[in-house]
Amino acid sequence: MEHTPIILTEKIPIGISLCAMGGPVRYNGKGIDVLTPLEREKNDFVFTPVCPECQAGLGITRDPVHLSGGTGEQVWKGEAEVKNRSGKLVTAEMKQGSLECLEVLRRSGATAYIYMDGSPSCGVYRTTLKNTRRGNPPGVFGSLLLDEGFFLIPSSDLQSPLKWWDWRRRLLAFHWFSTYELSSMQELYEVWYRLKFLCQELDNTWAREMGRTLAGLKKTDFAAFEPQFRKEVLDLLRKPSTTAKMTNSLWKHYSHYRKNRGKTVQEINSPTFRRNVTTIAKELVKMERTAVEDSFLFGASPVIYRDMHRLKALEEKRASEEETQE
Repeated sequence: MEHTPIILTEKIPIGISLCAMGGPVRYNGKGIDVLTPLEREKNDFVFTPVCPECQAGLGITRDPVHLSGGTGEQVWKGEAEVKNRSGKLVTAEMKQGSLECLEVLRRSGATAYIYMDGSPSCGVYRTTLKNTRRGNPPGVFGSLLLDEGFFLIPSSDLQSPLKWWDWRRRLLAFHWFSTYELSSMQELYEVWYRLKFLCQELDNTWAREMGRTLAGLKKTDFAAFEPQFRKEVLDLLRKPSTTAKMTNSLWKHYSHYRKNRGKTVQEINSPTFRRNVTTIAKELVKMERTAVEDSFLFGASPVIYRDMHRLKALEEKRASEEETQE
């Protein structure tokens, strides 16, 4: 495995709350299109929209529902209920609707889900939008998604170019590693080299400790250690970074690029240069594109998606440049 970017050419399937895709399926017949800010980039994914409340047969418009007596997790244990505004129990319907939506996501091959927080069904960290209350998170469907190990993205974060860039690069790494089979300690070491720089940014203490652990392992330890390694890395990739961490990581890897390739990228600024998050996101995207064009591993974003058309165009460009140099 060469130390170059990992390039995925197949679109990643992502589940999404139907109301977050603009579907007029909320209790009041409205929806919110959170994908518009992604512009052409949304074509890099295959979206599977689902709505547990519609699948439950509650209809549109409908009385809003809420969790009563506990969390969505407790609903599945029989310790809490789901009621609508009129006090009618809809627990069985919500559970059935959630299970059917989960089955749809499984058939789609999705490993990630964009959820509408504040929903008693899809919510993960909030199940109400009233005032600032959190309700009883997670929601009924959100609880299933957590148990299934989905890579969960809050729909509101798609409105921020920098937050979306952070979610996207971690999602690509998560999807690649969750579907990448390892058969030896050598392969595990090679995967770690690809992902360790991103892991260091997200949690440097954990990453350093993992590096020391790997250094002390033997080839015969692979079978016992691989499941633990995979779980811990995937869990870490679910966690968002911060603006400061992303800015410093960008400069660290850009400095390495300049030293390694002897080139500069005019659009990239130092961490001390004051600019807004939109500009930082543009710089990160520029560094990604530059790294792909130069076959350089940009450690902050080690896994990239390029469709076959763009990849072919890039290969033709490289071939043309090589002919010119000769």
